[in-house]
Amino acid sequence: MMRRSLSLPAFFMPAARRLRTIGLLLPALAGLALLAGVVGFRVSEGMGLAALQETGHHRLDLYAESLEREIDKYAYFPATLGLERDVLDLVTGRAPLAWGLNRYLERLNERAGTLSIYVLNRQGRVLATSNWNRPDSFIGEDLSYRPYFVEAAAGRQGRFFGVGTTRGEAGYYLSSPLTEDGAIVGVAVVKVSLEQLEQSWSTVEAPVLVADENGVVILASVPSWKFTTLRPMDEPTRRHFDLTLQYNARPLQALGLTALDRIAADAELVRLSRPADGQLEEAVFPVTGGFLAQTAPLHGTGWTMTVLSPVDQVTGMAWTRAALAAVGSAFLGILLLMWVQRRRHLLDLERKVEERTRNLRAAQDELVHAGKLAVIGQLSAGLAHELNQPLAALRTLSGNTVKFLQRGNLDAAQGNLERIAHLVDAMGALTSQLKSFARKSSGAPRPVAVRRPIDNALFLLEQRLRRSGVAVQVDAPEDVAALCNPNRLEQVLVNLVANALDALTGRTDGRLTLNARTEGDRVCIRVADNGPGLPAEVLPRLFEPFFTTKEAAKDGSKEGSGGLGLGLAISAGIVRDFGGALTGANGPDGGAVFTIDLPAAALPTDPTAVQAGDLLCPTLPPSP
Repeated sequence: MMRRSLSLPAFFMPAARRLRTIGLLLPALAGLALLAGVVGFRVSEGMGLAALQETGHHRLDLYAESLEREIDKYAYFPATLGLERDVLDLVTGRAPLAWGLNRYLERLNERAGTLSIYVLNRQGRVLATSNWNRPDSFIGEDLSYRPYFVEAAAGRQGRFFGVGTTRGEAGYYLSSPLTEDGAIVGVAVVKVSLEQLEQSWSTVEAPVLVADENGVVILASVPSWKFTTLRPMDEPTRRHFDLTLQYNARPLQALGLTALDRIAADAELVRLSRPADGQLEEAVFPVTGGFLAQTAPLHGTGWTMTVLSPVDQVTGMAWTRAALAAVGSAFLGILLLMWVQRRRHLLDLERKVEERTRNLRAAQDELVHAGKLAVIGQLSAGLAHELNQPLAALRTLSGNTVKFLQRGNLDAAQGNLERIAHLVDAMGALTSQLKSFARKSSGAPRPVAVRRPIDNALFLLEQRLRRSGVAVQVDAPEDVAALCNPNRLEQVLVNLVANALDALTGRTDGRLTLNARTEGDRVCIRVADNGPGLPAEVLPRLFEPFFTTKEAAKDGSKEGSGGLGLGLAISAGIVRDFGGALTGANGPDGGAVFTIDLPAAALPTDPTAVQAGDLLCPTLPPSP
């Protein structure tokens, strides 16, 4: 019994520990769900408002275009009246009676569909009008205080929205000065109704309103919004409007827009409360609640147009997505809890995997380093082959120098010693081949006359050329210059000429041609032979490192045909460092043709600009 009582707590300890863990994680899961809901609501609301804002911009453009089109239909009317001789005679006093002009304006008003057309003299008194035969005729009225008359009398086009003082009819006034011989003699006015445009706006998806420069709503898709204000009006401003009769003593109550949050320079969230009488007008869109108000100025006027896009649908969708985000995050939290429990059993395995991964990475780094060392070792072995020809030339020059000294020919001996010094310099440049192969060449390119590296390369291989009996033809004008390093270019040419000699081994009619030409902004140096050419299977791999078709020399001679396959690869890298290219192909008459393409350059005009390495190697004199 005692063993059993002791085993019960031990049995329930893991379960109790799990319950404590879960009990601590439940508040965290609840917080995560709440946070996900808030974030989901904000993101969804932001996306919805952005889409609504984009739609609102399109609506603003559409409504503004329709308003401007409606006004522009009548913009030219007042100015055209100044072309009528009867109008000018009337305002100047040359024609005291206006009966015929009144009837003309009446017919013009009926055909144009405007509210009224009238003419004022220079003092602002109406002389002729389209409503001359009505009880509310404008004839004789003094309208000099009207802003549209003031603007036209000053020589400008007048634009004004107001309520008529005679019939109390709202309209848009367009005025233009009447001139004769450059002097303003009167004013012509056209009053236009915009009710038809307002009626078309009443069927759109979102309400729209237009406010004038005073913040008074003059056009609206909701009739009850007309002649309200976007902001409360102070008493001095109200008294001013009563004096000018611009709105014909309308009460101008506030619309009731309450700003909530500005989300852009031309957009903000607003709330429109219910009207004081509690009555709502029938409309295809909401007229109360939350809206996204977007405002834009109207070109050529002091008016602003505002589109009110309802946001209730956006808010409802945001709440739905917030709930989904909260539920989804809670579900993910539960899955995370299960994953954490399982993760504890996999920690040891993961540590072993990480340790093994580190070991593998270290081994990989060692292999890469070993590979680099192997490549450098192969390049060092290939360098010995590149130095064979300069060493042979040094041996010949030194032997000749001894004989010249024995004969007392000091000038010839001095010339050979100078050549030996140049060859030593050239061999020093060759020893830097490993470094230039491993990274971009540090030798700065400069303008070089390509004839000099060609002659230097042939000089290095002169002894071998004599023994092989190969005929050499050089066609390289002195003025052909390329942007390169002369020592590096000479190294490339030595390699190409040596390869050509290998290909011509055993031929009695061997021929080697080197030519250089300037072609546009490039210089092309071609090394061609009349040997067997390049096999088709070799061409694709011609410049691959360690690829060679030569067999190792079996007689131990220094001029064996064996190689590591690094010469062409290194040469291609050198030319590439100059911004050029090395290509190989078969000539049209047989044999191989290698082309060095380099950027062209202009030679310096100062003769002292010739640097070491540009000196031309003279032909070796015959042995004594």
